[in-house]
Parts: sequence; C-alpha cells; structure tokens
Amino acid sequence: MVSVDVLQGTALAGALVAAIVVFGLLRSGRHGAVPRARTRIRPATDGPRPRPAVVVHALKVTDVDTRRQQIEAAAERLGWARPTWIETTELDPGRSQARQALESGADAVLAFGGDGTARVVAEALCRTGVPLGLLPAGTGNLLARNLGIPPARLEQALEVALTGRDRSIDVGRAEIGLTGDDDEDPVREAFLVMAGVGFDAEVMAAVDPTLKERVGWFAYVVAGLKRLRGKRTKVTIQIDDGAVMQRRVRAVVIGNCGTLTAGIPLMPAATVDDGWLDVVVVSPRTVFGWLAVSTSVITRTRNPAVEHARCRSVEIRAERPLHVQLDGDTAGTAKVLKASVDPLAVVIRVPDDGTGRPVTEPVTDPGSDVG
Repeated sequence: MVSVDVLQGTALAGALVAAIVVFGLLRSGRHGAVPRARTRIRPATDGPRPRPAVVVHALKVTDVDTRRQQIEAAAERLGWARPTWIETTELDPGRSQARQALESGADAVLAFGGDGTARVVAEALCRTGVPLGLLPAGTGNLLARNLGIPPARLEQALEVALTGRDRSIDVGRAEIGLTGDDDEDPVREAFLVMAGVGFDAEVMAAVDPTLKERVGWFAYVVAGLKRLRGKRTKVTIQIDDGAVMQRRVRAVVIGNCGTLTAGIPLMPAATVDDGWLDVVVVSPRTVFGWLAVSTSVITRTRNPAVEHARCRSVEIRAERPLHVQLDGDTAGTAKVLKASVDPLAVVIRVPDDGTGRPVTEPVTDPGSDVG
C-alpha cells in the first residue's frame, strides 16, 4: 500500500512522501462468470440461523478469548448462530482457514486481522458468492478505511459484517517473477488494496517489528527516513498493450484502492469496483525530491517525478531485484511484477448506504499521463 503506513508516516513527518509511498504506499475473467452477490442475510425469525466463520490472525489480535466472547455475543444479538472460530498460524496466514470456512458451509466469512489477512481470505472467496466481512485489527486497515468500515471499533465492524450491504469489488491479480527469465513459473497472488515494487516494499521489509508493536505506523517513518537516499532503478513499464516505456524509479505502486490513512489521496481516481487498476510511478532524484513528491500527492498537483496511469494490466521489469509488497505484506525481491484486474470478483460487506445494491456502473478508459 504504498505501504500505506510508511508512506503516510514519512509524508507527515517531513519527507512526506517517503511515507506516502509506503504505509499509507490473473487474468481478467479467467474464473468465468461473476456470481450475483447474495442478498443481505438478516436475523432469522424462524428456522436455522445463518452461521458466520471467523478467520482470526491470532498474532495481531490481543486478548483473543475476550474478543471471541464479544463476537459470539454480537452474533447472537444480531440473529446469527455461534461463529466457527479458525485461527491462522505462522506458516499459514489464512488460506486453508478460509477454505475450511467455506467447506463448513459458512454464510459469511469474517477476516479478523489486518489487510494481509483480508487479502488471503478474499482470494479463497473469489467468485463463490460468499461475502467477506472485515474486522480490522491491523496497523493500516486500508481496505476497511476505503470502504467506510470503522477500524478499531469491533462492535461497529461486526454489525457491518453481519448486516451490511453486499458489494462486489475488483481483485488485483499479481504475478511475481523472481528472476525475470521467460521460462520461470511466477508466484501468483491476489491483492485488494495496493501492490508495490521498490521503496515502499523495501521500507516494509526493513521495519523493526518490535518498534512497530510499540509505536505503530511511526516505525515505518523511521525505516523510511533511513532509506530516502537510495538510488533510482532502471525499469521498463508496459501499460495494457501499449508501448514499453523506460524509467528510472524509486517506486511503482499499483492500486485497487487509492486513499491512504488520514485521507491522503495517493490515487484520487481509484475505485474498488470500476474494473481498473491505478498506477503511480515515483521517481524523485534527491532527498528533497521526496518533499516535492509528497506535496504533489497531498495537493493533487502535477510533478514530473509522479506519473499516474489507469489500466487493465501492467508489467514492470527491473534491471535488478527489487522488494515487492502486497497489501502491506512483504513478498520478497523480484525483477518482474505483473498485475491485472479481476473485475467484481469478490463480495464484501460494507455499511448500508440505503441503495441496497453494489455500485457497478461501467467506466470508460480515462487515459494516462505515463508516456
């Protein structure tokens, strides 16, 4: 994101965009037809009650027993059966747990953790029609913030997850090539918020976990400030089927969502259900260039070191391995990052705004300032 925490943190600190580029900074249709979103499940007046499953990141959620009791009480109050409770492990961040929830017949699967937990649970729910509920418990909670779901307010998030409106949103499909060889089998992952290559991912990989636990997103600021003097890297970028462009960059961020914490608009045009991905190419030459970049992002003014594009797919090839991040999770280093949009692939519970239907109007190609 850029790791959104980092980006935003460094941005507000003084190298403003360093942070913006961090904390705050597959193939379309290959799964077949998009299933209709289920009608919202309301409390049952008779017959069996709907059952939720909770996939919980036990390392992020403190006082697990108390939270479990709180969730069970809320489910009872809202007319749901006692939730199936499934904890992630250090080796499995939620993939098999989400599949287990589906196999149990859950009527909704709630991801209790940060953006990384939501990402892996959503990947399992793609095109099943089973809605995803968000119980934000991470540092950034960017997906929840972009969807209007209150972070750090478990009771309110629970009400949205169990009684909110169903909205179909896009999913980003990433292919990560570690070596860049044509015969390489890439790592394939999904993302819901942002994927990044370069500075933002480098900062995320370098953040001190102990410091993060103590001071939250400010740990990203500390890590970002130490890396502002890094060199730009030569990359090629291809947007959709357009011409291959060459750039020297510090970071490239690909977004499904566009707003960082504190409402910083890294990608002002990004919408989670428009069928597009948004791309930001960040290329400051100096430490002071970061200040100009951050000012440009925050004020939505043009700067030659910040280029924007919208696309269905994008391919980035670097001359050397760069760090990669997906929704705030580090994904190692790689020389190739490809991303494409999987339109309206997952159903997610959002606050009921009274319309009772997803926002899915088609969008025409808005063009690009890259190139």
